[in-house]
Amino acid sequence: MHTYSQGEFISAKVNSLTSIETEMPFNYYSLPYCRPQGGIKKSAENLGELLMGDQIDNSPYRFRVNVNESLFLCTTKGLNENDAKLLKQRSRDLYQVNMMLDNLPVMCFTEQNGVTVQWTGFPVGYSPAGSPEDYIINHLKFKVLVHEYGGSNVEIIVGFQVVPCSVKRNPEDFSKLNMYDSIDPVDCPAELQKAQAIRQQERITFTYDVEFVKSDIRWPSRWDAYLKMEAGAKVHWFSIMNSLMVILFLAGIVFVIFLRTVRRDLTRYEELDKEAQAQMNEELSGWKLVVGDVFREPTCSKLLCIMIGDGVQILGMAIVTIVFATLGFMSPASRGMLLTGMIVLYLFLGIAAGYVSVRFWRTVKGTSEGWRSVSWLTACFFPGVMFTVLTVLNFVLWKSESTGALPISLFFTLLALWFCISVPLTLVGGFLGTRAEQIEFPVRTNQIPREIPARKYPSWLLVLGAGTLPFGTLFIELFFILSSIWLGRFYYVFGFLLIVLLLLVVVCAEVSVVLTYMNLCVEDWRWWWKAFFASGSVAIYVFLYSINYLVFDLRSLSGPVSAMLYVGYSFLMAFAIMLATGTIGLLTSFAFVHYLFASVKID
Repeated sequence: MHTYSQGEFISAKVNSLTSIETEMPFNYYSLPYCRPQGGIKKSAENLGELLMGDQIDNSPYRFRVNVNESLFLCTTKGLNENDAKLLKQRSRDLYQVNMMLDNLPVMCFTEQNGVTVQWTGFPVGYSPAGSPEDYIINHLKFKVLVHEYGGSNVEIIVGFQVVPCSVKRNPEDFSKLNMYDSIDPVDCPAELQKAQAIRQQERITFTYDVEFVKSDIRWPSRWDAYLKMEAGAKVHWFSIMNSLMVILFLAGIVFVIFLRTVRRDLTRYEELDKEAQAQMNEELSGWKLVVGDVFREPTCSKLLCIMIGDGVQILGMAIVTIVFATLGFMSPASRGMLLTGMIVLYLFLGIAAGYVSVRFWRTVKGTSEGWRSVSWLTACFFPGVMFTVLTVLNFVLWKSESTGALPISLFFTLLALWFCISVPLTLVGGFLGTRAEQIEFPVRTNQIPREIPARKYPSWLLVLGAGTLPFGTLFIELFFILSSIWLGRFYYVFGFLLIVLLLLVVVCAEVSVVLTYMNLCVEDWRWWWKAFFASGSVAIYVFLYSINYLVFDLRSLSGPVSAMLYVGYSFLMAFAIMLATGTIGLLTSFAFVHYLFASVKID
């Protein structure tokens, strides 16, 4: 918390220009705006802010605490062809200026159909329907809400609002003024004839006025205005809770019935005498027939172990990050902290990824030979896919001169973090996995594989369909997450997200176990990959939902570059979800199959 005395100077900062039309951020000073007197100075940015495309600079907008005034900033030179074209393009693409004062984003209000709509930032300009001209916002009416701190003349800032205007002025009238000279107060004109049009060789005068208003809002509550959800949000909450309860209830019933069936089967078998057991062995059917093949090594076993290791790493990162966010360690006031925390956690959870992948490799192979290769590939598989996709997208952003493009220095920083922290920790985890106690299979595997009976329909249809149940637990929450990412809204309901994540883990485990049992009952012993994709197939539905969101909710997203960015990031999100949910399903199914065949002796 910063306190300010009467008359103390405070300056606003500016972030990258953003738009829901293109999703490509650009530097504020890429447009012909007034520059600060001491030159442009960048604020310190954390890793998360850099990855998000933030570029925070100082601005010429300066206020004196509790002093209401109207000030002149500057008059630009005549717009050249490139500047005029760029201003028009940014205006038509609905670019917003993101300004901050004391770490609070500026808030703008507008009336739509009798309802007051609020959003952060204000437009670069506007293009009225039916008008051939584009108009620039060149006058800002700021309102700073302050709260008296401790009963003294010391103030804290609890709100930052703006009314943007376009005002046509004669540059000659301001030719003798210097920056921060006082001018007469300005009212926002309603007529387009009095607005400042964007034309070549036009000189634009920038001014602003500020009003300080006493407020009852206290420091802990100053972010509440930004986190208010729209009217009708209760409907979404009730819908989410209803869908979660129904899905949990249905999954619970299926799992309980299934457990009772298996338990009754085992109990009946154990109650028979040896002679009856021998006779029953001759009449075995279903899952008991695949006893000699159920633990046979799956195809592409190394890839499976690698994906499980990466899945553990991603799942652990997600759970710990959401827990910390739920406890309030990653508030919206700390820009970029959520992404920074995720990266740090992912790096250090490499030790868990190496341990799990190598231990599973030893279990499948019966030997620790080749564990270094498994550890290396685990450390490089998911980050390698992500790095490749991000590099392609980064070249697109570089070509567009967007601030969303990662600088070369950050590329080398990420590579250093990857190969100097994540890879060594994954190798350490792999070494620990070789030292851990080996998981012994309860039954022997036959030398010759058993023939799998023909089925009326492909078993993969059931596997793909199984992903609908886990998807049902998260699709409404997914809407809020996508809205926060692509529409610039604040996401803060991490407590509810934690509940959804835990329910997703439970449902993924149940679905995979039930599907594994169904496969074994039809004498299909190739359950490993099917158990992985039974819950991992939820990623397919997540990706399809993302495309649906692009088509129906992001209709404003324009241009092939924007669509390419959206699809690329959506693919990475779905890929990470597939690894995490698939790992849950496979590890749970492995524990179930191990328990099932360890519970009954079959020769």
